[in-house]
Amino acid sequence: MSLLPTFFVSHGGGPWPWMKEFGNAYDILAKSLKDIPASLTEQPKALLVVTAHWEAVDFTVSGSAKPGMIYDYYGFPDYTYQIQYPAPGQPELAEQVIELLSQHDIKARNDSQRGYDHGTFTPLAVMYPQANIPVVQLSLKANLNTEQHYAAGRALRSLREQGVLIIGSGLSYHNLRHFDASASAPSKEFDDWLYETLMMDDEEARHQRLNHWQQAPSARIAQPREEHLLPLWVALGAASDGKASRIYYENKLFGGITASSYRFD
Repeated sequence: MSLLPTFFVSHGGGPWPWMKEFGNAYDILAKSLKDIPASLTEQPKALLVVTAHWEAVDFTVSGSAKPGMIYDYYGFPDYTYQIQYPAPGQPELAEQVIELLSQHDIKARNDSQRGYDHGTFTPLAVMYPQANIPVVQLSLKANLNTEQHYAAGRALRSLREQGVLIIGSGLSYHNLRHFDASASAPSKEFDDWLYETLMMDDEEARHQRLNHWQQAPSARIAQPREEHLLPLWVALGAASDGKASRIYYENKLFGGITASSYRFD
């Protein structure tokens, strides 16, 4: 098994893969997600998804063998509350994640009841529509501390050698009050800064700049609350500060939003 990369993906809004109502609004994002499996030299044995839609006091792992569904969105058509993504869980991997975190003095817990939220099932439905690869979810830590999320990623990096694909699922722009053309300037300003930062060759300088992300142009307009950005730190930590490449970019999402996704090798 070769060493797998890690990813930070922008997962889009709600249950968009099922909604014909969106027309072609998500075509570019959909293609980028479909391209991820094809970019890998072999199929992962399991997926570990760090989801922006789950926060807990301590890092928490979904330990169910047959996770249910959590429809954590509002105002969508009735049929979107019947969606199923029937991928199995993997309790053994969940316990391994807890053990690896514990070895690095990071407190972690198991939630045997947690179902798949849309930070998980939305991108995976496009990436792996057959739902035949086991999935384990990892929560954010509710204090939203960047260094602690980076440290969690570092603790989990050995999973890449075992065929576990680590995916940080969030959004590079997440301001639901400005999710239209009014987001054009601030989303581009922040996205340009994020790209410039992640492309830096100096790992320590990149790390420090990321940890001061709130000083970036339009940072708090793009991310009023940083939970949709934090999975990036886990993915980067798990990649041992690996080289970044942008795998998704567009600047006209819903009339003007700039958004992006990244791979780390």
